[in-house]
Amino acid sequence: MRKLVLLLYLLFPLASMAQQALTNDGVIQMKKAGLSDDLILTTIQATQAKFDVSPSGIIALKSAGLDDKVIEAIVNKTSGLKPPSNSAAAPEPSSALPSGIDEVGVYYLNKSGTWTEMMPEVINYKSGGFLKSLATDGIVKGDLNGHIPGKKSRFVTTFPVRIALYAPEGTAPTEYLLLRLRVNSNNREFRSMTGGVIHSSGGATRDQVPFTATKIAPRVYSFTLDSKLGKGEYGIMPPGSITTSNLASSGKIYSMSITE
Repeated sequence: MRKLVLLLYLLFPLASMAQQALTNDGVIQMKKAGLSDDLILTTIQATQAKFDVSPSGIIALKSAGLDDKVIEAIVNKTSGLKPPSNSAAAPEPSSALPSGIDEVGVYYLNKSGTWTEMMPEVINYKSGGFLKSLATDGIVKGDLNGHIPGKKSRFVTTFPVRIALYAPEGTAPTEYLLLRLRVNSNNREFRSMTGGVIHSSGGATRDQVPFTATKIAPRVYSFTLDSKLGKGEYGIMPPGSITTSNLASSGKIYSMSITE
């Protein structure tokens, strides 16, 4: 009750802000009266003020026992700055596509910091009895391997490699596969599956490398490959990339050769 009476006594002259403005002395009086910092801050923000924010004026406020946040509010009031928000909102992904990304595909960040589109290569799938299995609900009794012509990708790079996936509408980044490719005499290959059902993504398991992508724009997801993976041949296979016919099964993959 005593504090309330003191507050009314101190603030009564401030009821008509056109006649009297809050000064350094007024704030010091509120502090000496035992009012809380929060109440003093509210008064500063809601009242017309004429503060002395010179070095000597600020020193006098500090000497009177005022908290730094109260002094900061006084300075901000004088300069016209709005008080900082107590809760920082989480940053949201930009609604605009990053520069260089303009259509569905896979991109890498080049040395100059520009997103550059990666060109896909063709995968040829081979498996004993595979053609027969396509006519029986896609059940594969043997190994199904993906083969990519050539011992090395045309895209040669070094760690770290930052990748961006611009996914089709309704597609999640978890539907993409990052694969470690095994080099043979004249091609690169990966084990897609041993038995089981052919999935639209190819069903790669043995040579799959886990990754976690972060959303950076609508339908755009990014992740980084670091040196822990080890140098070698890698490929990113998008979902739904396999096509089949009566003669063969093929797909596409975005490959890279990481040398160090």
